[in-house]
Amino acid sequence: MTSTIQKRVVAAFGALSLGAVLAMGSADAREPFTQAELTKQKEALWEVAKEGYDLWHGSLASMSTNGLGCGNCHPDAAAANPQTFPKFIPSFNRVVTFREMINWCIENPQAGKALDVTGKEMTAMEAYAFMLHRGKPIEPGLASRQTSPIVVDYGKGFPSKPSMIGKDTKW
Repeated sequence: MTSTIQKRVVAAFGALSLGAVLAMGSADAREPFTQAELTKQKEALWEVAKEGYDLWHGSLASMSTNGLGCGNCHPDAAAANPQTFPKFIPSFNRVVTFREMINWCIENPQAGKALDVTGKEMTAMEAYAFMLHRGKPIEPGLASRQTSPIVVDYGKGFPSKPSMIGKDTKW
């Protein structure tokens, strides 16, 4: 019996010690990011999204051999519905990612050269499309179901200065 009591006392002491250590450590913890860090991160995201806008509207010649850009079929990333991916696409007969769908559009309707799925251009394309779909419901599933349109009062849907590359809509 003494052995059982000793084990319980040691276990209880260990649990209390661990709790005390964790409590002391959390007192020194800080918020995940400072306001300056958050501002820097947001600015970096905007820069990448602006590059994505330019790519979406034809700034990279290799993405099209027939003059089409993503913006011809998907102005302001409309009906691209990136928040619904990954999803089953009947023409692929499998589940595909948004990156695969972007490349399919580049290679087929645009008759261009696919982007490197791990490259900065693909990241920029995704950043632009996802930026405009923030707050939209995440509804992965049927390819035939579209989400409500993106409301953009004018321009690209996010603040920036004109790049003079691609198609700038209103300044």
